[in-house]
Amino acid sequence: MSSGAAVVADAVIPAPVELEPGEGALDLTTVTVVAPDAATARLAGELLAGAGATVAEDGTPVTLVADAAAGPEGSGNPERYTLTVAADGVTVAAPERLGLLHGVRTLRQLVNARRGETGGPVEAGAVVVRDEPRYPWRGLSLDVVRHWFGPADLRAVVDLVGSYKMNRLHLHLSDDQGWRLEIPSRPALTERSSQGAVSGASGGYLTADEYRELQEYAAEREIVIVPEIDVPGHVNAATHAYGELTPSGEATDTYDGIEVGFSRLHLDLPATEPFLRDVFTDVARMTLGPWVHFGGDEVLVMGAEEFGRFVVLCQEIITGAGKVPVAWQEAGGSAHGDQAAVAALADGAPGVPEPAADEGPVLVEPGTVLQYWDTRPDPAPFLRAAEAGARFVMSPADKAYLDMKYTPEHPLGQQWAAFVELRDSYDWDPATLIEGLPEAAVEGVSAAVWTETLVSRADLFSMLLPRLAAVAEIAWSRADAKDWESFRGRVAVEAAAWRRDGASYHPTPQIDW
Repeated sequence: MSSGAAVVADAVIPAPVELEPGEGALDLTTVTVVAPDAATARLAGELLAGAGATVAEDGTPVTLVADAAAGPEGSGNPERYTLTVAADGVTVAAPERLGLLHGVRTLRQLVNARRGETGGPVEAGAVVVRDEPRYPWRGLSLDVVRHWFGPADLRAVVDLVGSYKMNRLHLHLSDDQGWRLEIPSRPALTERSSQGAVSGASGGYLTADEYRELQEYAAEREIVIVPEIDVPGHVNAATHAYGELTPSGEATDTYDGIEVGFSRLHLDLPATEPFLRDVFTDVARMTLGPWVHFGGDEVLVMGAEEFGRFVVLCQEIITGAGKVPVAWQEAGGSAHGDQAAVAALADGAPGVPEPAADEGPVLVEPGTVLQYWDTRPDPAPFLRAAEAGARFVMSPADKAYLDMKYTPEHPLGQQWAAFVELRDSYDWDPATLIEGLPEAAVEGVSAAVWTETLVSRADLFSMLLPRLAAVAEIAWSRADAKDWESFRGRVAVEAAAWRRDGASYHPTPQIDW
């Protein structure tokens, strides 16, 4: 038996726990899918059809079965599965539906590896795969504010995320440039602030119905949409819609630049708390999944005490509405790491002091999820937050921010965090990212992509691929299963399907394409 990382030709990404190759290959030109329910059978058929198979009543059997004994020996992971490709057909066994879909996605990659770019045989080599993920949260954070990506693009991203067994799509829905989600109790947010975008590009927003339909599309694929409404900074779109959120009572002008840190809410204004309660209560009511993200990042022109009260209030509103709060790492008690930027933006106003290692209140409640992006601040506040029961999703900007340029010459993206080549996105361990943080506090991993320079689906996918596959392997595969040379080979095989399907990607010289 060999680890998945050692099997290059099969192109399984992320690397599975166990992969035992057999002899021969199974013809899957025509398949008959048998599943516990019609919806799962239909979706499995669609996944295999995407690899070239035809679904019919008299094809090679692909049988999906509930089986508590599936997966690696002794595993209790709810996402575990076993995929068996044998001479008489394919069996995917799993205790839950999401494991069945993971197994079908692995099968699809096996078929794609054989088929290649030019349309080789639709078949899979004989194999037994026993697999489970390392972390439960495996996601992508997508900014749809700086440039607008509508429902069709978002469904394509859901499919891409699912193809690498990722299960969270976090949507950054509000910022200085625009507001991207209909809020029934606050209609001016989309009436006045939905059409803005960077450099005067056209905007847009999700209606309540479109948001529900997107969530249902994702949920069928076992992917949870996590909405983010960013407060108390990044709020110019809100203050443009509702002037009562500013001290002067006057609405702010529209903004189509890319600077951050200049906008803020004011907790002492009478309109602020009702606004937050209306918005987060509506978002919670409209959201099918368990999480609502309240932002909290880069509030560069607000004192620490007021910021802390915002963190406490947002958690109270979200938990009161029946959801689990998520926030960027600053909510854990750590200020933004670029104190020079704080001083420059504040221009004499109170900044956000970095608390000393042994000082500062713990603002987060047990279960609140903190998304870690800035690796510069002292880890002490995060350790205190973990002791208080906070969970961490790792999104280090210098590894997992996929809008960073690959190289200085790359035409898209930014470079403020780092130049992030494919290997940079692959060579890191979530368990050791924050010194002293227990791995038990790590909920998972999320890539992120901000869209200041990305205006089309082709732009977006070229920044995601191939790096999203690397982050997916970080989130899914065991640390000892990761192997850069193996991954290089598997990505090269996987890319044939990208070319065949017309998906944009960056042909980094780190891969022998």
